[in-house]
Amino acid sequence: MTGALAAARLISADLHTAGLEPDGASATLATASIRLTHLGRTEVGLWEAGPGTDVDIEADEVFLVLAGAGTVEFTDSSVLDLRPGTLVRLHAGDRTTWRVTDRLRKLYLI
Repeated sequence: MTGALAAARLISADLHTAGLEPDGASATLATASIRLTHLGRTEVGLWEAGPGTDVDIEADEVFLVLAGAGTVEFTDSSVLDLRPGTLVRLHAGDRTTWRVTDRLRKLYLI
């Protein structure tokens, strides 16, 4: 990309190598994230975790898995396999168990 307007529009030249800041760690799952931008009231960012397991109560979110592997299990016992290219919609209040087997990186919209 060239030019001032192009540079102003570029959020990240490479989502796979963008640096993330540690969020801290739960008992078993280290995570890191970075906010990239906002679209109105929607936050767009990167999140990375694992390997490990964690339990969470979700916010409204859409995410796209960029790298890694794992599963997310819901209280109704449904399980989603997570791998590059998986696009997921979480609903506020969803109770989940994340099992990350290979460091997982996702692009999220909250």
